[in-house]
This record gives sequence, structure tokens and C-alpha cells, in this order.
Amino acid sequence: MKMFNIPNLITASNMLCGVFAIILAFAGRIDIAPYFIFLAAILDFFDGFAARLLKQQGELGKQLDSLADMISFGLAPGIIMFVLILLEQNDINRLFEDTVSLNLSVGVHLSGLVNFQLENKLPFLALIIPFFSLFRLAKFNIDTRQSESFIGLPTPANTIFFMAFPLLLSRYGGTTGWEHDLIMWLIQPIVLIPIIVIMSLLLVSELPLFALKFKHFKWKGNATRYIFLISCGILISTLLIWSIPIIVLLYLLLSFIQHILRKNRTHEIQS
Repeated sequence: MKMFNIPNLITASNMLCGVFAIILAFAGRIDIAPYFIFLAAILDFFDGFAARLLKQQGELGKQLDSLADMISFGLAPGIIMFVLILLEQNDINRLFEDTVSLNLSVGVHLSGLVNFQLENKLPFLALIIPFFSLFRLAKFNIDTRQSESFIGLPTPANTIFFMAFPLLLSRYGGTTGWEHDLIMWLIQPIVLIPIIVIMSLLLVSELPLFALKFKHFKWKGNATRYIFLISCGILISTLLIWSIPIIVLLYLLLSFIQHILRKNRTHEIQS
């Protein structure tokens, strides 16, 4: 019964949130599914916190965490993006008018898939997300360089980035203005699929990324973290949902700048 401790149960709840998100996506409710992903991300944070607090850290918890992350931050975002690409323009409009019709529309598309009659093969490219997430999570478990920072984009950050698309669509898809025009442009397969490919490749890249782990709270040594957190506060308060993908891109940008500065500093010392 030791395996069913509080941290492991929190990890299992993370996995179940991913499962619920997948079920909702296949039901056509891509407007609700992202909220279960965000809940999974919160649980993913607290399982490690609880394990350290209760001194119940162990190899089993580490393996469970990776398995849960594969569902919530690998498979689930891939399925949600699959359904988003699967839906046609008329289907998207139903998202704001009649969820029952949208559900039936998704069912029609999926029945074509089951009968090997799906004409549009582009949605399958969304499965690049779980494909690379699998390798990312396995690599993280054996990479000793990632104890205090990350090498490659973490799967939760990648997933949160993509969850902004259905949320923005449900918020602005039925309106008019630049927000509507921008999100409708972003979800076009010709735009969305290259974004999926690039972000998925970043999962297994060798790009060093900072982690939000504070050994102390002084500015020196934590400048990048403080700049990031302050920027997040400003972005969230001003841009709301639009801040989600921007924050992930800012995280990548600040990490890249930090990497370049450290590389130049090391080169100067060696010279």
C-alpha cells in the first residue's frame, strides 16, 4: 500500500485529468478540454512538492510522474490538436452555436477514420506532439544534466502553449475584430502544423532552459527568473488568454539569451 501515498495519488490525478481532456476532445468539447490540462499542470507541480514535504520521494514516484506526463502533456495535447485540425470551418462555427451539432460533426469525421475513409490526412501530423514527448520524457529521466535546469522544452510548457489555441478560439471565434482574425489565421493547418513541428522539435533539442528553482532570493543569479516572473504578471494582467503562448515564447527567448550570455562570459574567462 506504500505506493498509494499522497504524492503518487496526486500524480495519478494528473493522469486522469489528461484522460478526461482526451475524452472531451473526442466529444468535440475542445473549449473545455484545456481546463483539465491546466489542472493537470497544477497537480504536476504539487506532486513533487508533496513528495519533498512528506519525504516520500522515490523511483516509483519518478516513473509514475513520467507516465502521467505522457498522457496529460503528450497524448492529450496531440489529440486536442488532432481534433482542432480535423474540424472544418463550418464545424468551428458550431462551437459557438450548438455543441450537440459539433459533437455529431466530430463523430462523423471519426467514423470516417474508423472506416479508413478519412480524406483529410493532415490531422495525423498533430501526433508529432506525443511522438516527441515520449522521447523528451525518457531523455529527462536519464539525463543528469537536467537536475537544476532543462535541456529542451519541458512537455508541460509545450502543452500549455498549444492549449491557448482552443481557448482563444472559444473566446474570440464567434466575434469580430483582430482577435478573431488572428486566431482563425493561426488555426489554419498551413500555419498550425509548422508550429506543431517546430515546438515538438524543441522538446528534444539541446537548448538549455532555466528552471524556476530558487537556491536563494537575491537578484544576482536569479535575474532571468525575476525578469520572467515580472513579465508574466504584466502579460497576464494585460493580455489575458493571449499571454499564454507569449509567456512560453518569452521563456524560450530569455533562456536563449541567458545561454548566449553565459557562453560569451565563459569564452572571455578562457581567453
